[in-house]
Amino acid sequence: MLLIDCDPQANLTMALGYERPDELEHTLSDIIKNVMQDRDFKTDDYIKSHKEGVDFIASNIELSGLEVQLVTTINREKILTNCIEPIKQKYDYILIDCQPSLGIMTINALASANSVIIPSQSHYFSTKGLELLLQSVAKVKRYINPNLKIDGILMTMVMSRTNISKEINSIVKDVYGKQIKVFDTQIPYSIKAVESTAEGKSIYLFNKNISISKAYENFTKEVIELDKKEKHKNRTESVR
Repeated sequence: MLLIDCDPQANLTMALGYERPDELEHTLSDIIKNVMQDRDFKTDDYIKSHKEGVDFIASNIELSGLEVQLVTTINREKILTNCIEPIKQKYDYILIDCQPSLGIMTINALASANSVIIPSQSHYFSTKGLELLLQSVAKVKRYINPNLKIDGILMTMVMSRTNISKEINSIVKDVYGKQIKVFDTQIPYSIKAVESTAEGKSIYLFNKNISISKAYENFTKEVIELDKKEKHKNRTESVR
């Protein structure tokens, strides 16, 4: 599996143990600059291996400056696609982590993806942003990436004992559940997630027995099962 950090704040990179991402060499910014300047390069040279058995492409704040330059770049929505294309056959899954905004890097991620999982926190501001994101996904599908689909909405930072979380979860299912899958698994709010990020460890390595670890494990199983069903459906349609 390959992880790509498309967040200029480098949250994923720091969570993988790199406390000073701005000092890193060979990041996503370097790959994008190579594509923009039409220079020969190998994406493999920018892939780092993590001790927990995943590969990743790091990011840092330099990505913010590149977003401004991308606005005037030819075929700007396909820059990330050009980065991924040479290596995508090497991995069963490539996960692209985006910041919670609708900037050009998020558009690039949607343009290069087969499917999107939409995390939504259990509060009103997050659900309002959800509608804007769904509109953006629809536009990318219409104009850039016709194969893009939504796997589902994942409710995160859920405080199951509070009325507000219950209310928001119910609203999301009522409003979107008939058209979009709302995953059965909900990710609970946990300070342990913050602590694991600070230590540069996944939640599994930090403590695999706590509720948030088990929730992510159940969510992973849901995604894998969804992928199996989709592949079976595609094989069946091909036979027909």
